[in-house]
Amino acid sequence: MERTLWTVCVVLLLCCFLTPRVCLAGEKSKEVRTVDRVDLERYVGLWYEIARYPNWFQKKCAREVTATYTLLENGRVEVLNSCRTQSGELAKAKGKAKVVDKKTFARLRVTFFWPFYGDYWILDLDPEYRFAVVGEPSRKYLWILSRTPRMEDAEYQAILERLKVNGFDTGRLVKTEQSAP
Repeated sequence: MERTLWTVCVVLLLCCFLTPRVCLAGEKSKEVRTVDRVDLERYVGLWYEIARYPNWFQKKCAREVTATYTLLENGRVEVLNSCRTQSGELAKAKGKAKVVDKKTFARLRVTFFWPFYGDYWILDLDPEYRFAVVGEPSRKYLWILSRTPRMEDAEYQAILERLKVNGFDTGRLVKTEQSAP
């Protein structure tokens, strides 16, 4: 019984980590590109979600979605995501991220529930760190973030064009309601 449970766990883990890459490999032949370099000290702080691909772990988030990143002494990044639910309740999720590409600092792995990690790749970043676009190699998840609750439409449209070049389906993006000024 114990051996069977162990086998099931291993198979499930392999399915979680390998299946998306294998299944999507033929669908998107072009590799997802990240930015050339990220200064994590400039990147940390408060970000407002402008838009995202719908996903299961943010299903309860109706509006006012933010992410706050804090650089830790050990080089990892503390992640605090928050949002308002449909009823107005504040929901939070705390996690940690580790840099996996020490050359660019644009590829991280984040966990909210150890031992499960997800890719966190910075795909687009304003030179002044006013906006960032985050995704991962299978193109299943995508977020557009801003230092302010609102983004100029021209800037948003320019981001969408760059995302299309990077192989993302921008028609899947859902804009996030932000009530902050």
